[in-house]
Amino acid sequence: MDSKNLLKLEEHICFSLYACSRAIFRMYRPLLDELELTYPQYLVLLVLWDRRECSIKELSETLSLDSGTLTPMLKRMEAAKLITRERSANDERVVNIRITESGMALQERAVCIPEAMLASSGMTAEEATELNHAIKKLMSHVERVQPQDQDK
Repeated sequence: MDSKNLLKLEEHICFSLYACSRAIFRMYRPLLDELELTYPQYLVLLVLWDRRECSIKELSETLSLDSGTLTPMLKRMEAAKLITRERSANDERVVNIRITESGMALQERAVCIPEAMLASSGMTAEEATELNHAIKKLMSHVERVQPQDQDK
């Protein structure tokens, strides 16, 4: 590809991912509204449906969200009785998050979300899986390269 084409918007992976992510969020919104969840809350529940319990630090690392973003959201989720937050008996600096029965009950209602996403994607399950693997590969490479490393 010549350098002139490199500066065309449609050639930028970052823009394609950005525009696609916005479209996906628009698709998710009505489904999540029915569950009275925000997208980040849904992500927390995805982790907890799988693990049942984890620390804020583990949640932060898994979701790539800082604790300053997580803490107020987790407080709202606790007020909604979806989770409980409890300091560790072994180390009071550690706060553990545990899903409640109410939080678990949402899992069955949320099954429609990935099903709707796949149906609206126009892709087979295998194609969606391959795309997800490619995006994860890209992310792992991009996260390793710091902007100052590009000059070397």
